[in-house]
Amino acid sequence: METAAPAPAPASSSDRYDFSRPDRLTRDRMRTIGAIHERVMRAFEGWLYSRVRGQLEMELHHVEVVSFADFASHLPIPCAVYAFEILETGGQQGVIEVGTDFASLLVDRFFGGSGDPQKLDRPLTPIERLAVRLVVERLLSLVADGWRTYVPMSCALRSFESMPVMVRAVPKEEPVLVAVLRISVDGHASDVRIVLPLNVLGDFFAAREARRVSEMAGTDHERIASRAQAESSIRATPVELAARLPEFQTAMRQLLSLSVGAVLPTGIPVTTPLEVAVGDQRRFHAVPGRIGPRLAIRLVDACASPLQPSES
Repeated sequence: METAAPAPAPASSSDRYDFSRPDRLTRDRMRTIGAIHERVMRAFEGWLYSRVRGQLEMELHHVEVVSFADFASHLPIPCAVYAFEILETGGQQGVIEVGTDFASLLVDRFFGGSGDPQKLDRPLTPIERLAVRLVVERLLSLVADGWRTYVPMSCALRSFESMPVMVRAVPKEEPVLVAVLRISVDGHASDVRIVLPLNVLGDFFAAREARRVSEMAGTDHERIASRAQAESSIRATPVELAARLPEFQTAMRQLLSLSVGAVLPTGIPVTTPLEVAVGDQRRFHAVPGRIGPRLAIRLVDACASPLQPSES
């Protein structure tokens, strides 16, 4: 009885890695950051319990690092975003976004309501902002206390925004740490997001990195071997290359007359350097050649600056 041979496993593709913005959330750091926000959440839960007059449940939903533009793009319209300044950091700012459901519940309970709050589909009024601000100020003080062991900070609320396009506390492309607290009161669930710029947490990441370096074990020979193995793995990583002719123009009548097997004259001399793209950037100039039966290129110089390839 014949059996079919198993299908070959698909080749694994490489993932892009930006060395200018390395992934800083290792498992060790994630555990520490999670523990910090767990303490913040428990203290906040105890303070909030007597003020919402209901069954309160709270959990740390997740922590992630994203660009501020990504965070702002997911804000609802209208939103309830409180921007705060981190003092003595040269004007660095963060934000706390209060989910609209949670903001509606706070307004309802603070002004005497005890039933099901109606979701607000409008911006908060000045009086409602002040009521919610009391909760945000308390949470902000707990966040500062939670991080104090690693990154001492003092914070002060500066502004409120209800339109996402006006939330500009952090430059769009700057990475930020986003901690999401999921809060449920009497079955009404909503999220509160705490956003801190990574620039302010630099001491935390630097300290963790320094400690990791100091804890490296092994002899000099073992460390050299480990480095050689890491370099070998990096050098063996496949990188997508593309060699392209320079741009050229041709008449539309020539394109319309093309058929299978036709040759399109480019007018480009065979000695013209090719443009070599690494990933999606043009990085080198090269000349065509051959190694045995295979076509090849020889790099002759590097581009003055990385250029985006044309989409011709």
